[in-house]
Amino acid sequence: QVQLLESGGGSVQPGGSLRLSCAYSGENLRRVAIGWFRQVPGKEREGVAAMDSDGVTRHGDSIWGRFTLLKDTAMKILYLQMTNLKPEDTAMYYCAATYTLLGSSVLLRSDMYNYWGQGTQVTVSS
Repeated sequence: QVQLLESGGGSVQPGGSLRLSCAYSGENLRRVAIGWFRQVPGKEREGVAAMDSDGVTRHGDSIWGRFTLLKDTAMKILYLQMTNLKPEDTAMYYCAATYTLLGSSVLLRSDMYNYWGQGTQVTVSS
């Protein structure tokens, strides 16, 4: 199993920055794919950025060039550095992991992940 704990959410003005952290723990962590997803009430969960067990990373089209996924393997923390935030980035952000071997084409599909954190809220408004 994998345990996940998110932190770092908050309120920020458009154009601002935030860094989300996901502390992860469990067994056989070198085998996991791990990533960030977000969800707005009434909408489907969206893949933001994820990394497979080999370190291959994918970022979603809507955040391309603004968000960066970073993994500190020694500290067991997955970061999502978010810059140039927009009101449409407002959502609950979740960290998720899976032991399933994922290809890059499905790395951002939320239904491929079976371990989830509680989420951290990000609000972007003026």
